[in-house]
Amino acid sequence: MMNQAFYTGLSGLKNYSTGIDVISNNLANTSTVGFRGYKAEFASLFEDTLDTTSSLISDHVGSGVRVQTSGMQLDEGTLMLTDRSTDLAITGNGWFGIEGKENTPVYTRDGSFSIDANADLVTNDGYFVLGTLANNISKDNVLTQQLGETELGDITTQERLRFPQTLTYPTQPSTKVDFFGNLGVGFDPMTMSSSLIDSQGNRNNVEVVFTKDSQQNGTGSQYNVVAKVTSADGEVSYDTQEGRVTFDEKGALVSSTLQSVDNNGAKVSLNFGKGSQGVIAIDTFQTSFSSSADGIMGGDLVGYSINENADIIASFSNGEESSIGKVGVYHFQNDQGLARVSGTRFQESANSGKAQIFHDANGKNIIGTTVLNHKLEASNVDMTAGLTELIVLQRSYDANSKSVTTADQMIQKALSMDA
Repeated sequence: MMNQAFYTGLSGLKNYSTGIDVISNNLANTSTVGFRGYKAEFASLFEDTLDTTSSLISDHVGSGVRVQTSGMQLDEGTLMLTDRSTDLAITGNGWFGIEGKENTPVYTRDGSFSIDANADLVTNDGYFVLGTLANNISKDNVLTQQLGETELGDITTQERLRFPQTLTYPTQPSTKVDFFGNLGVGFDPMTMSSSLIDSQGNRNNVEVVFTKDSQQNGTGSQYNVVAKVTSADGEVSYDTQEGRVTFDEKGALVSSTLQSVDNNGAKVSLNFGKGSQGVIAIDTFQTSFSSSADGIMGGDLVGYSINENADIIASFSNGEESSIGKVGVYHFQNDQGLARVSGTRFQESANSGKAQIFHDANGKNIIGTTVLNHKLEASNVDMTAGLTELIVLQRSYDANSKSVTTADQMIQKALSMDA
């Protein structure tokens, strides 16, 4: 049994040394973004049966200790504020997917991402971030659909998030103008106007002049209306249309025959309202006018950013924005079963199960957690707990060292007795 004590002590030295290595690596990565600490878990080795014939209690003696597993710690790290919208942090379960030249996805909690010179969303060392493209960009780099959010695709459709270096927001010409205001009851001509956008991206102007008939028929009031469309500087005239509008005795609009004008080749509807909503003609001391036209000027790409829904947002010089993709978040049946590739990167394994994307009650793909921009998740290693555990392991190591020296002294004593 003296020999057994020797080898039992050696197993302690070897395995507690491994435990110290695990804790030391944790402490070395307390400042590593997205790092997941590990904890060594120990188990006893097989036991020997003592040579006893009349014992009513256990007759076994252990043969040492072994490191049963080194388990990943799943606690969340603290969140650190950054000045980049492309820095992302996951609160709750989930992993970002990234891919290198080997085209094999790996998973990480480190959301230190950026848009590189090629307009690709990448990690600091050039790995491509995986997600869903909105497919709302044409081959000639024109936005085909403005989206507030990109719907996350299936797990098999996740791909590298690569975007064009140049992108154009297309001009949306005006199709309708709404007019509001009070013409009063006087006979002075009243003018309303609005800015229009034509299909070439030019900003034009429509001016509508209301002239009250000098001879009014019956109750209410009648007006002659002339609408004229010109360029913004007034030097080019595109269209002139005339019509009639009538109001009842209460000043509410009854009818209008002026329906539309031509805006440099595009039809624009003129809406003067209905009843007391829109243009009216009532007796007050003050007249006021306003208008609202649709249409959006074209714009060029200003830059990309990521919002709190993990959507990649393209911003344009005309002030418009659109989602063009979404960063994917992946989930596993057993996060602790992931195979570590490096301190912050992991691969799926038989123990973790396949990567999957969550679905809501309606079957729609969802992130399944919260993603925050302008934030990074710090290492989840608790330095205080790590230092405490390091002391415990060191004491255990010292105790096993004492077991080895004691067994050695006993063997030496036995040999000297034989002599």
